[in-house]
Amino acid sequence: MSEIVGQTLIVIGSLVFGAAGLGILRLRDVFARLSAIATGAGLGMPLILVGVFLLEPSWERAVKLGIAVVLQLVTSAVASMAIARSAYLIGAPLVGGPGEVPDELADVEAERRDRGQGTADTTREAR
Repeated sequence: MSEIVGQTLIVIGSLVFGAAGLGILRLRDVFARLSAIATGAGLGMPLILVGVFLLEPSWERAVKLGIAVVLQLVTSAVASMAIARSAYLIGAPLVGGPGEVPDELADVEAERRDRGQGTADTTREAR
């Protein structure tokens, strides 16, 4: 029974990765693409790892599984946020263009400039 569940989880995890790959090809801007791949990595990899564990269970592998899943979730989230911030700071376009898509970070930066606190977003200011 655990073999069937394990194989099913591996297939579902692979389908999640496939959907993320399709999202990279079909979505229109870097932020949507990044969301697709971060979700794929955050959900697909743990599904595959748990599936493999169910095929060959042991206490040693359970510890490795726990560490791998936690590290995957933490590093995937941090990396995707860092990439998204750098894409924003270099001026990657948002889908729909200015005014059609809410840009809360630009509002925060404008508020900081108005208060005289400076800004970390020097690239977008020049545009």
